[in-house]
Amino acid sequence: MLTYTITADDHCRRLESWLQRLLPAALPAYCRKLIKSGACTLNKAKSSPDALLTAGDSISLKESEQVMQQLNRPLPPIDLLWQDDKLLAINKPAGLAMHPAAEVDENLADIASAWLEKKANYPVRAYPVNRLDRGTSGVVLLATSSSNAGILGRQVKEEGLDKIYLTVVEGILEGHGEINQPLDGKESISRYRCLSVGENCSFLLVEPVTGRTHQIRRHLSSIGHPVVGDKRYDAQTLPTLAGIALHSFRTRLQHPTHETQLTVCAPLPTALRELIIERCGINEKELLTLLQNLS
Repeated sequence: MLTYTITADDHCRRLESWLQRLLPAALPAYCRKLIKSGACTLNKAKSSPDALLTAGDSISLKESEQVMQQLNRPLPPIDLLWQDDKLLAINKPAGLAMHPAAEVDENLADIASAWLEKKANYPVRAYPVNRLDRGTSGVVLLATSSSNAGILGRQVKEEGLDKIYLTVVEGILEGHGEINQPLDGKESISRYRCLSVGENCSFLLVEPVTGRTHQIRRHLSSIGHPVVGDKRYDAQTLPTLAGIALHSFRTRLQHPTHETQLTVCAPLPTALRELIIERCGINEKELLTLLQNLS
């Protein structure tokens, strides 16, 4: 029996996503089979693929010939949070663009497409359903065909996505509030709640009610509290971050062919987690408990 202990780097990750990273060459159906059959257990008990992990959890995996063949393979080029034949949920790293552009060498759509094609062994492409700015990390959705992208895109446009962002901003911004300020001539609303304050910075939860370009970044800058590292919107750069201190932590949506609601959480990047602990008046234990309560 192989035993693993979950660290803060995988806090709030789905069990299936964790197992997929441990066995990167395995098909998702095989990982789900290991969990549902009890060959992969969580804290010595049978669990489900959707179970969210907590730092300190123990995972046990039965040693089989197929499992041992899959171990110690190179990690896939994408951090896959959820997958089926219609939809991918990926934890996008800060600094990676969503689409091809003249000024970037790599982009998430092409990387995900190449990975899908290698797994499927036939031509396939990933189509972004929603987008994150290049400097923002966290949950992003991609469809496995243009038709699926159209269906999901219409759903997002008509119903929106239930999204929670976590961010560190410059200055002290306590309490909660709503920023109702039009952007590009369109109604734009963002709601925020302070989670902790530190030395001239604040750790916030932000919920965008509307979905305008750079909405959270522009709204927070407009009230004098730009996202840390966001030079474009009046913040000082921070060399320790690959992008800016803004992370799409949790996304909920109605899957087009499932009756149940899909909830996906993206673990905080190490650099952002360390920034929050060092500068925002919250220790690691308190932060991990807070994230668990938000997931």
